[in-house]
Amino acid sequence: MKIHIDIDCFFVSAARIVDSSLERKAVAIGGRSDTKIFSKDAKKQTVNFENSGSFVPTFYKAYEEKDDLDNFKDESGKIRGILTTSSYEARAYDVKTAMSIAEALRLCPHLIIKAPNMSLYQKLSHELHEFLQTKIPLIEQASIDEFYGDLGGWIEDDEVEQFIDNLRHEIKRVIKLPVSIGAAKTRYIAKLATTEAKPFGCKTIYPHALNDFIEDIPVSDFAGIGRSMKDRLTSVHIHTLGELKRRKGTVESWGPYAKELYKRVSGTVDAPIKTTHKRKSIGISRTFDALHDRRELKRRVHVLARHLSFAILKLKVIPTVFHLSISYEMNQKSHKNISLAEVFTEKKFDSLCISLFNEADIHKRLHVIRLSINCSSFTRDSKKELSLIGFQDEQKMKRLTDLSHELREKYGIDTLKWGSEI
Repeated sequence: MKIHIDIDCFFVSAARIVDSSLERKAVAIGGRSDTKIFSKDAKKQTVNFENSGSFVPTFYKAYEEKDDLDNFKDESGKIRGILTTSSYEARAYDVKTAMSIAEALRLCPHLIIKAPNMSLYQKLSHELHEFLQTKIPLIEQASIDEFYGDLGGWIEDDEVEQFIDNLRHEIKRVIKLPVSIGAAKTRYIAKLATTEAKPFGCKTIYPHALNDFIEDIPVSDFAGIGRSMKDRLTSVHIHTLGELKRRKGTVESWGPYAKELYKRVSGTVDAPIKTTHKRKSIGISRTFDALHDRRELKRRVHVLARHLSFAILKLKVIPTVFHLSISYEMNQKSHKNISLAEVFTEKKFDSLCISLFNEADIHKRLHVIRLSINCSSFTRDSKKELSLIGFQDEQKMKRLTDLSHELREKYGIDTLKWGSEI
């Protein structure tokens, strides 16, 4: 059997470990794009590659010990930001993830808003991962708050229910985190079972009970069914997983992806538990108040490029595909990308990002609200060979890049900046 473990309202649960007075209260964690990254003062920036997932940034600022709601007020006192998660007590007031903080407070005036504490979340996630490795032979960390395990050959099927029930209580006692656990023959059905078990519950789905279990579950609840697939299913009057399973011919006629999806829903195909994941890309992005000044926008590209360069060097990879995107007001977007198989140096990367920005900036009359840079196709994974043109000069610049990185590792990402940032 495979199991899926999900921490209940993780960020809120973590806050309750630190402050027990938050127990049984309507609590939410707010998220706001860290635009302070562009300020000219030094900041405490942290980078982490271990965990990922929704609302889990690669770069984040150190937790600030002050009135949490103040973290979400701009210079004029207006409350900004969105919710990354909320407690079940808050959800009773229709407070939802990705809702604006201002709207959440209108629905639930007594809602307690806490600032995110990424260092704490990373620490607790790591502790849970280590604990699970002592209990289950194969554990895969899918995100900062989500794990899969394989009990095959370890726990007999008829003992799984008792095992996962004991496990959730032991996690609560040792790590102080409430989790829900689902078990099934495949990881896909186990994940569905976890959703049904929440909060702080467990549920086991045996093959003979699969049809009854999925009968009334909305198709949108299944991982892998996005908006476009949901719309397509709805157009042929398929609204639940039970209806989908009965319409094999219709679904499989849509191509290979739909065929695979049908097998996952039917519980006839599975994927192995992967104890390690290779990172395939790395990126950084920031949303900010509408800005037209192109000189300031280019300065912000320099800042983002410096931070991303630090991460790339820390990963010890050489990206060969570079992508920059711009989001404008009035819902306009533009992007540019380039493939380049050369030795990675910070100076070259900085110049490349500015060049991509100049090419991507096709709506010069519009204000910009978001900048994103992404790097992928690392040479350790791709078959591209590095160009030998100018290799000696590149090595000199590479040594300078490495020295700069060592200083930033020791004293902080803001220790060395490009003159164009100031």
